[in-house]
Amino acid sequence: MAQQMKLFAFDFSGPAHLSAGLWRHPADRGAEYKNVEYWVEYARLLEEAGFDGIFFADNIGYHDLYRGNADEALRDAAQIPANDPAYLIPAMAAATKHLGFGVTTSTAYEQPYTVARKFSTLDHLTDGRIGWNVVNSYSNSAARNHSAERQRSHTDRYTHAEEFVDVCLKLWEGSWEDDAAVNDKSGGVYADPSKVHEIHHAGESFSVPGIHLCEPSPQRTPVIFQAGGSSRGVKFAAATAEAVFMNSTTKPGLKKWVDNLRAAAVEAGRRPDSVAVLQMITVISAATDEEAQKKYEEYLSYVSYDGAMARYSGWTGMDMSQLDPDVPLKDMKIEGTQTMLDVFTKMDPDKVWTPRDIAEYIGIGGTSPVIVGGPETCAAELESWVRETGIDGFNIAHAVKYQDIKDFTDFVVPELQKRGSMRTSPNEGTLRENLFGAGNAHLPDDHPGAQYRSNFSR
Repeated sequence: MAQQMKLFAFDFSGPAHLSAGLWRHPADRGAEYKNVEYWVEYARLLEEAGFDGIFFADNIGYHDLYRGNADEALRDAAQIPANDPAYLIPAMAAATKHLGFGVTTSTAYEQPYTVARKFSTLDHLTDGRIGWNVVNSYSNSAARNHSAERQRSHTDRYTHAEEFVDVCLKLWEGSWEDDAAVNDKSGGVYADPSKVHEIHHAGESFSVPGIHLCEPSPQRTPVIFQAGGSSRGVKFAAATAEAVFMNSTTKPGLKKWVDNLRAAAVEAGRRPDSVAVLQMITVISAATDEEAQKKYEEYLSYVSYDGAMARYSGWTGMDMSQLDPDVPLKDMKIEGTQTMLDVFTKMDPDKVWTPRDIAEYIGIGGTSPVIVGGPETCAAELESWVRETGIDGFNIAHAVKYQDIKDFTDFVVPELQKRGSMRTSPNEGTLRENLFGAGNAHLPDDHPGAQYRSNFSR
């Protein structure tokens, strides 16, 4: 029997996300991002189709490196404007019963005490269907607008994030006992003080001596997602993440990444299967291969070079306007070019890449692989990624907002279900139980957060 893959829709609370210029397509519904009814409709679509959840990216900075300003990012809605996705979750959860929600929140400029409260609240309101995607933030625009001169160094960002997550785990796991909230009206006691404990955290970045503001939620700790791909990021994920979001352009590269992550999890004292892996992928589907290819070619006509370069400049930290769009990158002697080129040369070492080629590639789905085809072609290719790499499922990205996911539910989902590669009945319980099985609502004992339960005995 085929492995049943986990499927999340990958989205962003703004008019456009990774694809450049596609917001102009007549079928694109990105301009509805400000309308809660749009998101409720989207949530119902995903749940009815059998998706496991929706994964919201977020960005607290903006792309202002291309041509030295944010103009092209603004023109193409390149991850700006950007609303906070957390505020969408209660409405989407109220309209569904089984759909999970992964929400990105940065550790860079917030406080763990307030973030712990935020996710406990969301876990209560969703009845345990929430996950936290832990990110560090990479842009200097975010730093400047959060009263910092520039972002921390790569190493410092992870050191800071590790302590941040540690504080949250102490609050979620080590402050309130399961039966602390007794709600005893006759006795006049809502919470038993003897069962609520201070965490006494005193660290390099944070001092949090007191108690958590929230009583225990269905999962206590939200499912922890993480997306770092560097060696430092893999180490961080292996130690604390329960689901890892990957973005590899090739199956061999992804398999190596997955194997390294699972080995690192074992080194950290955890089981290799304690971390679920989701690969980002963009699917352009239709009733037949020919119709899907025609759709893809139409999409290419909407790709914005400047919008793609605004995004790519922000992602790489280099102003791509300095480069001639049609001169191969390998012929240029510009600092940082090799790092940018590596992503593409590893994907297709025989191709000579120009900035225009890169813009065309990332214009649909960012740097994710793109599958184009009818139901059987798409299903077979998705299955091959799972089979050949050891991943657990996908974050499904889009080019045209809403429509591509709707097409996926219409064309690809029935084929996956027919093949036994996707569930046909709703998942039950919490998001963690959906990922790891019934009875696993809370952190497993081999997760480092579990150690803080011993606080109850002091």
